[in-house]
Amino acid sequence: MRKLSLKELNRPSIAEFRAMPKAPITLVLDNVRSALNVGSAFRTADAFALEKIYLCGITATPPHREILKTAIGATESVAWAYEKDSAALVRRLQSEGCLVFAVEQAEQRTWLQDVQVQPGQKYALVFGNEVEGVSQPVMDAVDGCIEAPQFGTKHSLNIAVCIGVVVWEFFRQWKF
Repeated sequence: MRKLSLKELNRPSIAEFRAMPKAPITLVLDNVRSALNVGSAFRTADAFALEKIYLCGITATPPHREILKTAIGATESVAWAYEKDSAALVRRLQSEGCLVFAVEQAEQRTWLQDVQVQPGQKYALVFGNEVEGVSQPVMDAVDGCIEAPQFGTKHSLNIAVCIGVVVWEFFRQWKF
């Protein structure tokens, strides 16, 4: 088996990427501490052609050395904005017709495998701080909560891994 060359992957240029249709999924990073995790979120958003990333609260913004290290150029292709107040952003996205889900461990959660992505619906997925999770004001505002099942000894996935898992499920249902 031969690996494909970078040229054979036939990826769009940054200009082509910006102009192409996007998956109706937005990421909201609620007080994410690690800039490396932020960079990874940009890579995932680029890989699945997501609409936008919102960086909220204490979340680092580009250009930041650690974001750039893991994003490897995705900060140039993916649309992003900074918002100080995550809960206010959630309410604004909802007013624009977006369904907003926290990705968190909570009492009234929906398991990721039970989520049904609806055609034509826009979604925002909120990922929280690596220690505290999604803030309570945001939890009070979201339309629902999604949890990825886990079976090991640790209480949570790394946020970068969790973003990949959850985005893939939404993208898979939307695209395929």
